[in-house]
Amino acid sequence: MRFDYYTQYRQGFALFKSPFERNLYALLFFFLISLPGLITPFALGEMAYVFILCIASLGLMILTGFTGQVSLGHAAFVAIGAYGHAWFMSKGLPLPLSLILAAGVSAAAGLLVGIPAIRVSGLYLAMVTMAFSIIVEQIIGHWNSVTGGFTGLAVNDPTIFGIALGGPKAFYYFCLMALIAVLLVLLNVLRSGLGRALIGVRESEAASYALGIPVEKIKVTAFALSAGITGLAGGLLAHHLKYLTPDGFTLILSLELVLMVVIGGLGSLRGALLGAVLISLLPSAISRIKPFLPEGLAKQFGLETFIFGLVLAFFVLFEPMGLNGRWIKLRTLLQSFPIYRQDTFKRNKRYMKSERYR
Repeated sequence: MRFDYYTQYRQGFALFKSPFERNLYALLFFFLISLPGLITPFALGEMAYVFILCIASLGLMILTGFTGQVSLGHAAFVAIGAYGHAWFMSKGLPLPLSLILAAGVSAAAGLLVGIPAIRVSGLYLAMVTMAFSIIVEQIIGHWNSVTGGFTGLAVNDPTIFGIALGGPKAFYYFCLMALIAVLLVLLNVLRSGLGRALIGVRESEAASYALGIPVEKIKVTAFALSAGITGLAGGLLAHHLKYLTPDGFTLILSLELVLMVVIGGLGSLRGALLGAVLISLLPSAISRIKPFLPEGLAKQFGLETFIFGLVLAFFVLFEPMGLNGRWIKLRTLLQSFPIYRQDTFKRNKRYMKSERYR
């Protein structure tokens, strides 16, 4: 594995590690800005949906990838943010304030779940969050006065300062700016003391206790921050769907979010984005290749679920670091060519967990 060696203290806090990386992201930004002039309105809507899932994936990455807390219930926070935003908008609140309040309500729900959930970990924590997701789904289905129940709830068109954002192009730019804002906030959080404490709790709770880190508070904070970001994604998703029903926030959505962070690469914001792009575009790719498959296979029920599982198994077996690990290898190849060594990324056995005897 290749490590970065810094000659100055501030280099470890830089947003961009090298001029190559800075220029590459600048090109990506200008490409995304000019993309509406190159694709159809339908494709713009799909790209906006990809940005929304990227925000949700970033939220789960804070909890699972950086703090090591497994969650199978983040669809509940997406639902809380979506329904909360739709309800606030129906009461006449402006779009920015409604989104902030919806994210706050979702963060409060994450706080309520995180306080009792910090007593368990691993599989038990996954079961607790999954149970919470099922409970929220049932509450949404039966709280007719607020959510419309199983009938559904219409979402008002987004407007900000009198400017309509309901069109594909305007909503695309709005989701892109929201994604960039969330990404910059998380980058600065991870460079702060809180971010280093999150990583410390993930690596070793015993060592974190020894260093004086309040592990319980860090876990609860991670839950609240993760739920708030995911709730913001839910508010944007409400405008993309335009009509909310409980069927859109089932356990399948939670599993897709988990796939995004695992396939993208745990412990990497870049990995969260790459995983979200892959998983969100995979159903469209499957629908395009179905005409070329045998008729019996193309009409087989659960084909998408099978392919999702196949992709996950492939990455777990052959690329445990996910898409982010593959990107690091490609970047190293480009930077060190032609003296790149094939065994640069050879995986060795490591025994670093202080809890290995527990």
